[in-house]
Order: sequence, then C-alpha cells, then structure tokens
Amino acid sequence: MTRILLVEDEPQLLRALRINLRSRGHEVRAATGGAQALAEAAGHPPDLVVLDLGLPDLDGVDVIRGLRGWTRVPIIVLSGRTSGPDKIAALDAGADDYVTKPFSIEELLARIRAVTRRATPTETAPIITLGHHRIDFTTKTATVLVDEAPGGAEPSGSLRLTPTEWRLLEVLVREPGKLISTRALLDQVWGPGHGDDTSSLRLYVNRLRRKLEPDPSRPRHLTTEPGMGYRYQP
Repeated sequence: MTRILLVEDEPQLLRALRINLRSRGHEVRAATGGAQALAEAAGHPPDLVVLDLGLPDLDGVDVIRGLRGWTRVPIIVLSGRTSGPDKIAALDAGADDYVTKPFSIEELLARIRAVTRRATPTETAPIITLGHHRIDFTTKTATVLVDEAPGGAEPSGSLRLTPTEWRLLEVLVREPGKLISTRALLDQVWGPGHGDDTSSLRLYVNRLRRKLEPDPSRPRHLTTEPGMGYRYQP
C-alpha cells in the first residue's frame, strides 16, 4: 500500500481524488496549503506526493524546494498551469512528473505507477571501502584498514566521526560520481534554514578528508568542483 500525500485546495477535486486513490488501495493524507503539506510530510513521511502548484499560502514550487531539502520522495505536480516555464520551474525544483488539468484519473494512476517503479531506493550501501577505511553506515563505525598481504587487508582500530560528519558522508556517497551542489548539501545536512554560509561545509569536508583521504591535500574520493559543489569518487 502506497502512502500518498495529496496537496490540493479545491474541495471537490480533493474529495474525488481521495475517494479514487483510496478505492485503489492507497493510504491518503490530505493538505490544502503549502505549510500544512510540509508539516504533514515531516510528521507522516509519505511514499509519494501529489501536489497542486496553485496553493493559497505558498507557491507549489516553494513546497517542492522545501521537501527536497530533506527528502527524495517522488513528487507528481497536478496543475492547471500549462506554460513551459512553469513546468520547467517545477521540474528543476525537484518534481518527478507534471500532469496538467483537466486530466483523467486513469492517467494520474498510470503516472503514480510509473514514478513508483522508478523510485528505487538509493540507500547508502551498508558497508563501503574508502581509501584505507572500512565504513559501516549501519553501525556508524569507521575502521582503519592496514594492508598486511598482497590483495588483502584486515581491520586495525577505529576512527571516530561526528554526527554531522556521518550525515555529510552519507549524502555524498549515496550517489557515487554525481556532483552534489553546495546548496543541496547545506539543505540536506544542516537543513533548509541554514542559509548560504558555506564555511561550515568547507570545514566538515576538510575534516572528512583529513580523517579518510590517504593524502588530504590531494583528495581522490571527496573532490571539489570549484563554485559548484562536491563529488564522491569510489
């Protein structure tokens, strides 16, 4: 059963969608405004969000940005806005699909099935090897590896990472090889209210490099794209 957060301020459409989605076996929670939607998503994390852009308090694009600050839940936009710029703004903010009104319930159900199939979990691998370290995200332990024979390594001691260092490392290694923007890292590690102060991010990236990179001055695994963001290279 898919948990769906339905964000729509038109009472008749909201009622019709809720009835149809529940009749298909989905669990539905509803919100009629952007602030309520963000609170619902935080208090009862959904598997999917169906979101109208024309909300009374917040623009739907701002709601998408607010959600993307901390969750990768699939988002389907449901809107009467048909212009190209509106669609681009929603998709660039992080929406996964865009359905224009009027629409058929069968089309919406097909879109729900499609994004649900695509939303394969991108969980951090439970255990990775980074340089000379064995990182276990399940137990939150980092073990120093010492090569003792060709082709082999065995554990030797542990390395302490702070909670913030763990969060930052998890975000980076979740998508190997992908550039993660500075803004996205700030939002996901410190929260959307952190602002644009990048000094903390630089500080913690450098701390991770000193702890995990064989040569922190020439990082191989936690690399920087100047002016853009950071990348994890396995």
